[in-house]
Amino acid sequence: MTGLFDPFALKNLHLKNRIVMAPMTRSGSPGGIPGKSVAQYYRRRAEGDVGLIITEGVGIRRPGSLNDAGSPVLYDNAVEHWARVVEEVHDGGAPITAQLWHVGARPREGFGTLPLGEPDSPSGFAWPGMAVGKPMTEAAIADTIAAYAEAARNAVDAGFDAIEIHGAHGYLIDQFFWKATNLRTDRWGGVTLADRAEFAVAVIRAVRDAIGTDMALLLRVSQDKSPDGSIRLANSPQEMESWLAPLVEAGIDMLHCSGMRNWRTEFDGSDLNFAGWAKKLTGLPTVSVGSVGLRNPGFEGFIPPASIEDVLRRLDRGDYDLIALGRALIVDPAWPRKIREGRLGELRPFSAEALATLE
Repeated sequence: MTGLFDPFALKNLHLKNRIVMAPMTRSGSPGGIPGKSVAQYYRRRAEGDVGLIITEGVGIRRPGSLNDAGSPVLYDNAVEHWARVVEEVHDGGAPITAQLWHVGARPREGFGTLPLGEPDSPSGFAWPGMAVGKPMTEAAIADTIAAYAEAARNAVDAGFDAIEIHGAHGYLIDQFFWKATNLRTDRWGGVTLADRAEFAVAVIRAVRDAIGTDMALLLRVSQDKSPDGSIRLANSPQEMESWLAPLVEAGIDMLHCSGMRNWRTEFDGSDLNFAGWAKKLTGLPTVSVGSVGLRNPGFEGFIPPASIEDVLRRLDRGDYDLIALGRALIVDPAWPRKIREGRLGELRPFSAEALATLE
């Protein structure tokens, strides 16, 4: 387990180990305000020896940035509440990253509810053939970019250690990436994946200007557009490089490469996963994530959990730098400590019931 508990540093971030708490929507912030229960929820994971906490997605100041009234925001009086969350996490022994989120036109997963305000999207589609609202105007795009920058400044004021921009999983930035939901013919669209990265580049530059050069800036990206992984954004290393290069140049320090299966190889002829390819092509450190630490085959269906042995092999080989856990940490805040101490028999299996509370 040595590699899993090696320290890691990136700009102002100093982690005691390579384990990251992945961002997971918990709907525990009514009115957009993270209260005491949210602060204690994150603190418990810090006390359980997580190296870095990435918050659930936090809404920016746009009417349709969220599709869940229980999700938090990062403006107005929510900022002082986030400052209390940050203080609790720091007291628990971990740094914490704010994840800036705009859902675009995507309905809430599992509920189907649309964004709470007028939806923002590149071409008025949540998914191919699913029309939701109208294409964003130039004014709406400019205001959205400014809202990302404002939220980033607010995160700095609240004491966060780093910023992550959510650019994955069918939300707004990802809707600009995908040719099936971005049909624009202006500067925000285009034939190639690199062309359609222009909106993300503008957001990254605005956020970087807002936080300065010393604070670590992460970007979460994903490849899959179908459950079986057969439809993806980048279909070759060359296409992936053309997509990620301008994002890195705009100011990203680390890529958070999200997929359903951490162990899945990305391209034929190599056993590198998504995070491995992203690191190879850009030279940046990467975070990998996907079904790590799960112990409930019934819940996971035909997707087995990623083995710790495979994670260690990839970490030791340098494929990626950090490994993020989601559902395993929801049910077991002390997962890292139990792993480090060899208490594998005490790990709690995940159950869907755990999603109902902030424990």
